[in-house]
Amino acid sequence: MSRIGKNPITIPAGVTVTVNDNVVVVKGKLGELSQKIVDISVKVEDGQVIVTRDSDAKDLRSKHGLYRSLINNMIVGVSEGFTKSLELVGVGYRASNQGQKLDLALGFSHNILLEVVSEVTVETISEKGKNPIIKLTSSDKQLVGQVAAKIRSFRKPEPYKGKGVKFVGEELRRKAGKSA
Repeated sequence: MSRIGKNPITIPAGVTVTVNDNVVVVKGKLGELSQKIVDISVKVEDGQVIVTRDSDAKDLRSKHGLYRSLINNMIVGVSEGFTKSLELVGVGYRASNQGQKLDLALGFSHNILLEVVSEVTVETISEKGKNPIIKLTSSDKQLVGQVAAKIRSFRKPEPYKGKGVKFVGEELRRKAGKSA
């Protein structure tokens, strides 16, 4: 048995989980998420979601823990939500947003304008003397991670001075400069 897959998922108050035609739909106070399930059976009983597989085939073993984690992330997402924070390290690096449009000044000749999907909430924090921070919030963990990775890809942190877009709390591997 998969160690992750065999653990039941408890459903918190205010969240409803329904399974019909291999589609799991999770509804909560922060929205509604759905996931198509293939080859794995999902049951909702006694306030818990139980994920089981029919046989020990390698393909089914790999999907067992995966689908359990996806359903768990959906339940956590609609009840609490997910947040990713990015920090802009560098002189003159700025971020501002007007609704869902994110305006990034990252040292290029032109600013980068990014239209963020409507499911993700964008917030920029700029304090004097501190690096600008971009906060992304959504109920979909995959979507928040994808948008954060896209923003980070515009200017990845470099190993010598640490300039670039990094996640808050991310430890960078620093290199020594030229020795004279």
